[in-house]
Amino acid sequence: MTTTDMPRPLDADAKQPVSGKRPRNAGTGGLRRAVPATTLLWILACLYGLPVLWFVLSSLKPSSDLFSYPLTLVPHNPTLSGFKAAWDSANFSQYFINTAIVCVITTILTVGVSCCTGYALAKYDNRWLKVFFICILATTMLPSEVMLAPEFLVVRNLGLYNSFAGIILPAVLTATGCFMFRQFFLTVPDELVEAARIDGARELSIFLRIMVPLSRPIMLTLAILSFQWRWNDYIWPLLMLNDPSKFTVQIGIQSIVGAQNINWSVLLGASVISMIPLIAIFLVFQRYVMGADINAGLKD
Repeated sequence: MTTTDMPRPLDADAKQPVSGKRPRNAGTGGLRRAVPATTLLWILACLYGLPVLWFVLSSLKPSSDLFSYPLTLVPHNPTLSGFKAAWDSANFSQYFINTAIVCVITTILTVGVSCCTGYALAKYDNRWLKVFFICILATTMLPSEVMLAPEFLVVRNLGLYNSFAGIILPAVLTATGCFMFRQFFLTVPDELVEAARIDGARELSIFLRIMVPLSRPIMLTLAILSFQWRWNDYIWPLLMLNDPSKFTVQIGIQSIVGAQNINWSVLLGASVISMIPLIAIFLVFQRYVMGADINAGLKD
């Protein structure tokens, strides 16, 4: 018995020629959805940016124009006298050096300690580690003012009063940094660590060669945040330092404020000067944070 292969009938859809042209309204829906979100973002950007713009432009105004009525955004007679007076009235060069030393050392230690702590909390199964993590998170529930007194007593009893070490050491371990690294390392598959252990890699080698390179975006993000926190810190350095040669930038700005009156032009100029390093650091490192592939190497 012989069989004959009969041709299959073509579907009705297959007979129709496929057009390479996109429908006219294909992108209309996406554009319609993007316009409200983009408009809202621009409105929020203007609301947040207007006070900052007013602050920067006011630093270019003479003292007589700051409170003139009606208020104006753009200065009529822009001048840099406030910046010059602020720089000459205080030892800003020394303040910048002191603050840079504190910020750089604290940032390096904070990133390193937070990375090690986050890895241990995420990849080691121990109930005491979970209790330790809860204790770390509990510190975020207390106001910072509540912890100032016991921290001051501990640092003073250790002989670190009026020293940079007394400012740096209490700020090394942060709950935010530990939480960021723990949550990131939880996203790393355990199979990646197990495969490295099967290949004979030691725990320190796994951490340094696998985990640290993967966590580079988190490290850069925490580094920017830590540098900003330490640069803007005012209360703790004020309590710990009594030597004017060790003052930080924020204490230097406060020293410009007089007891009876305030020279607002000088104060605004000093405040703008203190913002320059933070803006520069963000502009330099933002492309590494925003352009980094956080999921690199995380696929099974």
